[in-house]
Amino acid sequence: MPINEHALEAELGALETRFAALADRVWATPETCYEETQSSAAHIAELDHHGFQVKPNAGEVPNAILAESGTGGPIIAFLGEYDALSSLSQKADVAHPDPVEPDANGHGCGHNMLGAGAMMAAVAIRNWLRKHKLPGRVRYYGCPAEEGGAGKTFMVAAGLFRDVDIAITWHPSCITQIIRGSSLASSRIDFTFHGRSSHAAASPHLGRSALDAAELMNIGANYLREHMPDEDRLHYTYLDVGGCSPNVVPSRARVRYVARSPRTQGLGDLIARLEKVAQGAALMTETHVQTRILTAVAEIVPNDRLAATMEQVLRQVGPPAFDDDDKAYAAKFQATLDAGSIKAAYEFVGCTKSEDKALYDVLLPEDHSPKSLAASTDVGDVSWCVPTVQIWGANYAIGTSFHTWQMVAQGKSRSAYRGMFHAAKVMAMTAKEAFCDPDLVREAKAELEQRAGTGYTSLLPADARPGFD
Repeated sequence: MPINEHALEAELGALETRFAALADRVWATPETCYEETQSSAAHIAELDHHGFQVKPNAGEVPNAILAESGTGGPIIAFLGEYDALSSLSQKADVAHPDPVEPDANGHGCGHNMLGAGAMMAAVAIRNWLRKHKLPGRVRYYGCPAEEGGAGKTFMVAAGLFRDVDIAITWHPSCITQIIRGSSLASSRIDFTFHGRSSHAAASPHLGRSALDAAELMNIGANYLREHMPDEDRLHYTYLDVGGCSPNVVPSRARVRYVARSPRTQGLGDLIARLEKVAQGAALMTETHVQTRILTAVAEIVPNDRLAATMEQVLRQVGPPAFDDDDKAYAAKFQATLDAGSIKAAYEFVGCTKSEDKALYDVLLPEDHSPKSLAASTDVGDVSWCVPTVQIWGANYAIGTSFHTWQMVAQGKSRSAYRGMFHAAKVMAMTAKEAFCDPDLVREAKAELEQRAGTGYTSLLPADARPGFD
């Protein structure tokens, strides 16, 4: 049967209504870090509808999904996510802060679309393979807990990507661009200090304050920042301050740190230095500190061969097709942003020229030099094991920051979904290139082998398990 070059576009067009509905369902049930039961169930129901073989809780990772369809040929994976963020509840389409429920969760990073768009691409290319009777296996990975829980890291550790040839994914954003650079390796570490309680007035000398130890650790970490490499990062928050009675010397305190560095080795060095700061704080206060590494994600290994292919596909597809109503909608939200936020959106993709646009309806110049991500993602762990390629979508008003109410409010709009359909098309057509060109798969794997060097090393302890206490 001759290959119809327009058949894949037809498959994608036929799926738009269903996958907008899936994104709607996930937006309406925002769930965080390994608690994505309703979102995972919605994805499983959609996969069942399309005849994929589905494994829920894949690799014993809560709410992870591995779904496959097809036979023979290479295995191409699409990575989806569906976790939300805490305390970002916001009504849709409302251009001022107005939570659906105060202090509830909200999709402030677009993962309601991320999973739906990735699955849409997977279903479309599977249908295209069937129609043309071509070999090839399509996999959809539903990945929980990207926001801080390192879901993909645990899925990699469970061996779920061992036989995959290529992985493809995307992320909602403001400006369409192929993600060519790396990212920051990152880890979440809990430091729990144990002291001795006593009456703060009658017998303060008998107490050993765990809260004092935690505060001294944070002071030490602030001094450490002066002597870290410029691109390293430390962030922290208190999880337990020892109660609410100031007349009781706190016997327990816990502080959670996020450490970041451009490379996993550098991250390990930074964690070791931070642990010494904690030990010093414990020594000063005669307390004891327990250190627990909860998550660790590696930096992204770029794949130039796949990125060049996806760039070529993007040039063929062109930019998203936004109309005047979409632009007017985006302008309402852009009016809530300051000039610095709009400038930062261009700088985020390495673009110094700002244009007077509410939605990005063009493509960046071909000679554009993208930046590495000043952020972390568990896609990095997959990229060490499988040649991986990603695209930023154009879904929000330019200047919309990640993890904000503005992103939640725009997250189920027509313009956001048009950006999602556009990203799905680029992903599906990139997969088509890989299914039809064995050299592309071979060359992408060779590049990964060369870049990865001695191989993947995770900082996750052997006894680490997905989920937090």
